[in-house]
Amino acid sequence: MGDFSQAFQIAFNLLWSMDVELYSIVYLSLKVSISAVLISCALGFLIGAALTVFRFPGRRVLLILFNALMGLPPVVVGLMVYMVLSRSGPLGVLGLLYTPTAMIIAQTVLITPLVAALSAQVLQELHHEYDEFFRSLQLSGREKLMTLLWEGRFGLVTVGLAGFGRAISEVGAVMIVGGNINHVTRIMTTAIALETSKGTLSLALALGIILIAISLLVNTSVALVRSKAKEAIYA
Repeated sequence: MGDFSQAFQIAFNLLWSMDVELYSIVYLSLKVSISAVLISCALGFLIGAALTVFRFPGRRVLLILFNALMGLPPVVVGLMVYMVLSRSGPLGVLGLLYTPTAMIIAQTVLITPLVAALSAQVLQELHHEYDEFFRSLQLSGREKLMTLLWEGRFGLVTVGLAGFGRAISEVGAVMIVGGNINHVTRIMTTAIALETSKGTLSLALALGIILIAISLLVNTSVALVRSKAKEAIYA
């Protein structure tokens, strides 16, 4: 018990003293996850809106596929990205394996189906509500798409926050393609796994505290966005 209390004390000292190693890991984690989420939202929002507005053969199959890929195992994503980026893979010549860029690609592949599927759900409800209005104005498909993206912005922000929550807590895919290299590709989740396996609990605990704080911040942001959306509806 004394070892645990000492580990907590050292962990809080690391947080308070702004330890360089600790916060460099946090910075890289945020950089990778935020980059992946921004790319995923740019792709996922458009995919979700397109699947809502346009009718074409295979649309229902794509909706089912994106919903199924929401539960895609991270280690499988990591394996696929590894095969593509490895020396014998199609993009091996770029030398991206074991770099932050490879981690961003892996997280983007993992998160985009989630963002696309949830965006489609949010925008389909909105499209059903606005359908008669769109018909009365005889809007084009592009105009409908842009209108839905704007009117559904609060719901889409919530989707983006959900994607960030999954990205920041992900470990399997980034471990495979990043390699958990110190000062290069080591992020919070992979560092926690490594430090725990080494029995060095102080750094793992400090990173765990930061992850919990980020999780609370994300959930608080979701609640605030939902509250703002309700105010906008009833205003």
